[in-house]
Amino acid sequence: MTITSELRQGLRAFGGSGSRHANLRRIESLDPIRDHQEIYRISAGFEFPWDYQRSLEFALFRTYCVPTISALLAATGEFERRAQKRYDDTALLMAELAAHGYDSARGREALRVVNRMHGRYAISNEDMRYVLSTFVFDPIEWIDQFGWRRLSEHEKVAALHFYREVGNRMGIKGIPLGYAEFAELKREYERTTFRYSPTNQRIGGYTMALFCSWYPAVLRPLVASAARGLLDERMLNAFGFAEAPTWLKQAERAALRGRAAVVRQLPPRRWSRLARDSRNRTYPGYPDGYRPGDLGAPAPSTDLEDKWLRARN
Repeated sequence: MTITSELRQGLRAFGGSGSRHANLRRIESLDPIRDHQEIYRISAGFEFPWDYQRSLEFALFRTYCVPTISALLAATGEFERRAQKRYDDTALLMAELAAHGYDSARGREALRVVNRMHGRYAISNEDMRYVLSTFVFDPIEWIDQFGWRRLSEHEKVAALHFYREVGNRMGIKGIPLGYAEFAELKREYERTTFRYSPTNQRIGGYTMALFCSWYPAVLRPLVASAARGLLDERMLNAFGFAEAPTWLKQAERAALRGRAAVVRQLPPRRWSRLARDSRNRTYPGYPDGYRPGDLGAPAPSTDLEDKWLRARN
């Protein structure tokens, strides 16, 4: 997760004499609706892999500010007992969809796992739709602040259509067709649902502990403060977290922009990091020796996925 390790990895991944904007030119040559899967694959896997990973971590963190979501997660006990596994499952399943496409063999298998995991619980359509919206808009906001370039309109529209199609295959209803409409739905849902609750604080605390566990013990208090520094006031209030010191917030934003300035000078990435995480803590060497069906909870004896989708439809 560290900026320095990202740069070391990135330097190995970059090479050749191609133009830094070659991928963007390829994206701009495609249709953002018809070719949304290809655009999203290039954007998330080649242009902004680190930024997408970080922003989606905080996107999930944001969803825990909704008491109905945090209460369900607290009731399952998954974050208390297996926070790292749940994080790895979510990250790899979403990466499988982006890398291979939602209608590919691996994509369909990943979606079966996602639907099986969700099908065990009574999750409202409104909460599911809100979570989906964070996957669209939180990376856009992050990259516009901290990316080595801003996202193009093609990339933003493609992300919307990518997750609309994923959401349709998850049985989520009422996903807005328009970019502005979906963004407004997200803002309004946060305005009406974000509030403090003990389960928000519990799930937020487990997640913060997970983030800190990736670093040496001596650095963990600083990591926790830095993570809080990237949360907005509404999120801090919903979790009951203290605000990070001003100097730390300024320093980490400067560091993120400094990283972007370095990445901006590098040639295009040669290989995608999507669904390739050899140092994964739960699934070492992934994807070698693994299938998407190996992720998540074991498959139940009855097909809960089909029952769940029939009930939602």
